[in-house]
Amino acid sequence: MEINLPPYEIKLREQNGHRQIFDFLRRRYVALTPEEWVRQHFVHFLVEHKGYPKGLLANEVELRIGEKKLRCDSLLYNKESQPQMIIEYKAPHIELTQRVFDQITAYNTLLHVDYLIVSNGLQHVCCRMDYEKNSWEFLQDIPNYSMIHSLECRV
Repeated sequence: MEINLPPYEIKLREQNGHRQIFDFLRRRYVALTPEEWVRQHFVHFLVEHKGYPKGLLANEVELRIGEKKLRCDSLLYNKESQPQMIIEYKAPHIELTQRVFDQITAYNTLLHVDYLIVSNGLQHVCCRMDYEKNSWEFLQDIPNYSMIHSLECRV
């Protein structure tokens, strides 16, 4: 599956007739779906190319609104264990539409993070939230962790 992310040393296996990919954050093999292919490449991209600490990232984080359960694809936490970035993945054939952004915005009503990212492996959209102005700014690129961390330290 061709995507717009750097390659990494992928660990695949077949178990009970199903293909699996190793998730180095969850430290286990998970079902290989198109969305999971994007997630694994994106998380490796953040760690290996953008300097994000592996220990501050988590995959498949459950959220609750009353009785309703939601699941964030990936979260970046700050050093105080507060969510700082939500990352939502879609399969490469899924277009990044307003509906996709509505989904990640719903998660953010609970988490109130600084950054939102949506990726289908081909396109990656990142925005920085500005809660004082009740708006967001779309960024040209995914920021390096050092940039996020330096902004966090100034607050």
